[in-house]
Amino acid sequence: MSALTVGHDPEQGWDDLVRFWEEMEWPEGSKVEIIEGIVTVSPAPAPRHNVIAARIQRRLYTVIPEDWEIFQTQAIAVPSRLGMFIPDILVAPVQECTEVDSYLPVAVAELVVEVTSRKNARHDRVSKPAAYAAAGIPLYLLVDRWAPEGPTATLYGEPQGDVYRPLTVAKFGELLTIPAPFDLVIDTSEFPES
Repeated sequence: MSALTVGHDPEQGWDDLVRFWEEMEWPEGSKVEIIEGIVTVSPAPAPRHNVIAARIQRRLYTVIPEDWEIFQTQAIAVPSRLGMFIPDILVAPVQECTEVDSYLPVAVAELVVEVTSRKNARHDRVSKPAAYAAAGIPLYLLVDRWAPEGPTATLYGEPQGDVYRPLTVAKFGELLTIPAPFDLVIDTSEFPES
């Protein structure tokens, strides 16, 4: 998977960038995000990518409160980092999600999950976690099929500034625990590796 970046005049403000993101006609099925002020268009994720997200989502549904929801295509805005992200999974209270139109404010997120793709893994490893931490999202799960040390799932938490603390690292095949309010154990042996 590779991404196409679309230029944007840095003199224009956040509102103009969001309007551009909302009003353009993007290729059907693509994932369009704003990362560090640059519109990035990626093709639809590969089936293995989607299997990982679906398996995590299935487990999360067993533990979230009735008034929370899980989204796989919901954009969240982080204006302070010039970001409009579409995490692979976003968990948020439903009431917070029904009061806006095209995107959610990042403050509503309780957990975000990103599953890396080979060509744009840097965004999931560097740009997005910095923005998510700066926005105060309590938990960030990075499922990195392309990590140099081999496929891993890393849960980050305790955001301070734009940095998370790694809470748990599991190589594929090991168990990963997501703490309260989820109190969930995920068996990463269910994840396809490549």
